[in-house]
Amino acid sequence: MQDWLSLLAFGSDGWGDELASGLWLTVRLAVVTLPFGLAFGFCVALARNSSEPSLRAAANVFTTIFRGVPELLTLFIVYYGGQIALQALIGLFTDTYVEVSGFVAGVVALGLVFSAYSSEVFLSAFKGIHAGQYEAGQALGLSRYRTMRQIILPQLIRLALPGLSNLWLILLKETSLVSVIALEDLLRKTSVAVGNTKEPFLFYFVACMIYLALSMISSVGIAGIDGWARRGEARS
Repeated sequence: MQDWLSLLAFGSDGWGDELASGLWLTVRLAVVTLPFGLAFGFCVALARNSSEPSLRAAANVFTTIFRGVPELLTLFIVYYGGQIALQALIGLFTDTYVEVSGFVAGVVALGLVFSAYSSEVFLSAFKGIHAGQYEAGQALGLSRYRTMRQIILPQLIRLALPGLSNLWLILLKETSLVSVIALEDLLRKTSVAVGNTKEPFLFYFVACMIYLALSMISSVGIAGIDGWARRGEARS
């Protein structure tokens, strides 16, 4: 037990610093990806809920692709394909070599997948809002933007929150995929520690507990957001 504690200690003799830095990158990656995925997923849901056939078709193609392709392949395509595309674009003006950031590639890849799934949640939430809500906004003289912001969006949050909560927990776990493109996330730091110490059970168990702790903390936060979103219902 003492040896295990020394391996997990902070400082030059333990791996606590490395695991902490990997945890910090994992959290940053998930937190940055979330608003990107939510915003883009909401736009895709609006397109799928639109009366314009071309918008619906484009949104359906998008969700079909990114829900059907494995997340790991999406990450590889964005990372390596983005590198090729960016270098080709830069090559039109200069011979400078530009390397795509693994963090940015991870955010984009995970954000695209998250947005494809979140669009389904938003679309279901849209269908749960009666058409009379839109008509009420028009009757009050509200613009389409104000109707969406003041009438539809608060209801949409309540309806979509359970599904989005599950997607957030999935996103937390999927951040581990970025270890394959050499990002120093929690899983990669754990793997490096295992390779150096030959203690796979200890470090993978610790990583498991860290991910579990993140999920539990997220659940508490989600419960708070749910209470805030339903505060009007509690008063009635």
